[in-house]
Amino acid sequence: MHDFLLDARGAERVFAVLCDLYPDADLFTAVYDERGTRGRFARRRVTTSWLQRLRPTARWFRALLPLYPAAVEGLDLRGYDLVVSSSSAWAHGVIPDEGAVHVCYCHNPFRYAWNAREETLGARGPIGRAVLGTVLARWRQWDWIAAQRVDTYVANSPTTRLRIARYLGREAVVVAPPVQTARFAPGPVGDRYVVLSQLMPHKRIDLAVRAFSQMGLPLTVIGQGPDLRRLRRLAGPTVEVVGHLPDAEVARRLSAARALVVTATEEFGIAAVEAQAAGRPVIALRAGGVRDTVIEGRTGTFYDEPTVASLCAAVRRFDPLSVDPDVCVQNARRFDVEVFRAAFAATVEAAIRDARDAPVPARRPPAADRPRARGRRPGPGARRS
Repeated sequence: MHDFLLDARGAERVFAVLCDLYPDADLFTAVYDERGTRGRFARRRVTTSWLQRLRPTARWFRALLPLYPAAVEGLDLRGYDLVVSSSSAWAHGVIPDEGAVHVCYCHNPFRYAWNAREETLGARGPIGRAVLGTVLARWRQWDWIAAQRVDTYVANSPTTRLRIARYLGREAVVVAPPVQTARFAPGPVGDRYVVLSQLMPHKRIDLAVRAFSQMGLPLTVIGQGPDLRRLRRLAGPTVEVVGHLPDAEVARRLSAARALVVTATEEFGIAAVEAQAAGRPVIALRAGGVRDTVIEGRTGTFYDEPTVASLCAAVRRFDPLSVDPDVCVQNARRFDVEVFRAAFAATVEAAIRDARDAPVPARRPPAADRPRARGRRPGPGARRS
């Protein structure tokens, strides 16, 4: 189960690896777009919620925010022994069958309701703040209740583990997300710095665009999202915002980059590991998951404030060519996809053992109290996984 399958961001790449771990499993999601996900899940059986009838796209599916809790709770999971949810919003709210084990891989508790709530409301006018504030308040209540039904939480980083404990009152084990390090290799280094990110306002990509325009240094911004047009308007003559690129071209640009620039507070930050797998260092804000993936002075450097001045100072004092590419590659291998597969599989097995040994039923309401969709039913006596 994944929140939504409308595009192919970092979370969807993680979900694809989870799907490979369970090749015979059925996939569930609130809404699905085969083209938007570039066919990654086309050969799997994907079940969606009733919201699929509205045909939401990656541009406007967030407008349906108040409806997602009911939609995911209505998905019919009867007959499954194991449910694995991949959640940064509502996927963890599914209601498995009685006796099933639910393991949630949490990318982050829903940011707009929790750690980015004030920022989200501050971007709205008075009426918008009032309406959205009510929605987010209700969401927090639902989110906490939904979290108590999960058997085992797996966090993608220590930062996310702390947020799960603070916001949802649950403990979590940490398993870093999978990175396809074999896609990357060191190569000849050029003169351009690179940003690789989803182009969302909370990623603060405009910080890098302004800083490199001010310094007159070459920067390439790779990614797609609602901030694309605004960033192109902000870009000076040395900054190019190229939008989405194929994976092979992304790998080539990373290996040729002077350094990767990270402006967001990432829960983990897959792009930072990918850059190191390509032998290139990272210049990142000292916050979030990059503190666990970048070795200061050896595979990159940090700046302390999310300001143009702080980023400019870090770029000017750091010499990317002084970094040993082999050290970057070795550091990245700690997060290889095979490491993830082994760690996650072991965590799921532990969750199943714990559930079998538990003296009381798992934390979920009686079957009679759980909503059910009018979807497909398993055959008599069948158990699904």
